Amino acid sequence: MTRIVVVGSINMDLVTQAPRFVGPGETILGERFLTVPGGKGANQAVAAARLGAEVALVGATGNDAFGQQLRQGLAAESIDLSHTVQLDDCASGTASITVADGENLIIVVPAANARVTPAQVEQAHALIARADAVLVQMEIPLETVEATLRLGHRLGVPVILNPAPAQKLPTEWLQLARYVTPNQHELAILLGTDPTEDFRTLMQRAPCPVVLTRGAEGAWYREQGEPIHQSGFQVDVVDSTGAGDTFNAALAVFLHEGLAIAVRQACAAAALSVSKLGAQGGMPSLREVETRLAQQTG
Repeated sequence: MTRIVVVGSINMDLVTQAPRFVGPGETILGERFLTVPGGKGANQAVAAARLGAEVALVGATGNDAFGQQLRQGLAAESIDLSHTVQLDDCASGTASITVADGENLIIVVPAANARVTPAQVEQAHALIARADAVLVQMEIPLETVEATLRLGHRLGVPVILNPAPAQKLPTEWLQLARYVTPNQHELAILLGTDPTEDFRTLMQRAPCPVVLTRGAEGAWYREQGEPIHQSGFQVDVVDSTGAGDTFNAALAVFLHEGLAIAVRQACAAAALSVSKLGAQGGMPSLREVETRLAQQTG
């Protein structure tokens, strides 16, 4: 069984389905409202667990109703929460999400996620040392992202950095990552360059291997030489929330099979994830991904 450690955020997603996005000062009637577990860290942990991995999550929640619900849901997915702290003096993170026409707009309030510390990462040293891969995102403090990259590099454990929400990072940090997994916009911000520049040029300029997501088009990946394209899988899009998290989780789970295979598996998993509502609601099982891949091959 593949062993994955995720260092990242845990949120309650407050999701509103609407006929369209509203403008400033405008009020419209929504179609549906629901609360669903989210946060990039929790999403990637759940996606990896459903794909058959043994998963541990390093993170934080508040000791509130959302926090209790979030922890119960993660435990139900058999995710190890021994390094996920529960804070009495802080609320759990939330994300307000509007979904319209298969796209989404998101506002995140970090709350407890802003209290995930480098010390927590160090306390998970033994867990990370035996992991096959580590996933980290940027909805937690940057000092904790750096600590994760440095510990993984020191231990020889591949760290996949999902740079979202994106901001420019030191070149030294990027060089510590085994793979960075941005979209084109995120890669441009990460490198501090022109976002209109051809994404393949940006990939070659990056100081580390890049796996770049391109939505329905699939993904491009580069370790050395020219970027290589992996086509996407056609599906009817219901909600794109969580597709990137599913992609990252699958990439980590299947990385031991080689990058080309892992990227293909990740594209299939991400495609399946957008066919249902909610970040975690559409995350597929290993059987579903295998079935989809067989159909594509056939």
